[in-house]
Amino acid sequence: MSIVRPIFVASIGNPSPTYTNTLHSAGHTVLTLLRTWLLTPPFEKSRPYASGLLSTSPDYTLWQSPSLMNLSGKPVSTAWRTFLSSLSTQGDKSAARLVLVHDDLELPIGKIKVREGKGASTKGHNGLKSVLGALPGMDFTRVGVGIGRCVSRESRDVAAYVMRKMTPDEVEIMADVAGQVSAVVREIRRGVR
Repeated sequence: MSIVRPIFVASIGNPSPTYTNTLHSAGHTVLTLLRTWLLTPPFEKSRPYASGLLSTSPDYTLWQSPSLMNLSGKPVSTAWRTFLSSLSTQGDKSAARLVLVHDDLELPIGKIKVREGKGASTKGHNGLKSVLGALPGMDFTRVGVGIGRCVSRESRDVAAYVMRKMTPDEVEIMADVAGQVSAVVREIRRGVR
C-alpha cells in the first residue's frame, strides 16, 4: 500500500529580479517551471513563509527562498516550520517531506541528481551548507540541477560562470529538467521514493 504524503518543494538561489535565470539560481528557474507541471497557482509573496514566493495546491507546496544563496538556511528552516504548522494532523506532519532544489556545478547542464538522507556531502556548496546548518540532522531530499562547470577552477572564474544569465537554449533545457523533477516529486509524494 502506498502513502500520499504532504510535499514542500523549496528552491534556493539568489533573489529575483537581479539574479533571475542565472546559473546559480537554476533551482529557482526549475521551481518556477515546475509550477506548470504540478498545476499549482501563481507564486505570491508570503510573510509567514519567510517572505518567500509561495504556490500552494492541495497536493504540493512550492516555495522560493528570498535570500541570497549562501544565507538560505534560516529562511528555509522558517518556511519548513510554517509548512509543518499548517498541516492538520500529526500523521501528516510526520509523513511530510522537504524536497530542496538547487544548482549543481558538478553535473552537466540538463542532468539532475537526487540525494536522499542527511549524510550527503555538500561538495562545497555554500547554500547547502547554510540549509544543513539550519536543519541539523534532518532527513530530506535534495535535487541537484546540473549547470555544467567552467573550465577554470579559479574561484573568480567559477563565480563569474555561475552568476551569468542562462542562454535561451539553457532556459529551454531547464524546462525539460522541470519535467524530470516533477516525476521525482510525484514519486516522493506517493511514497515510491
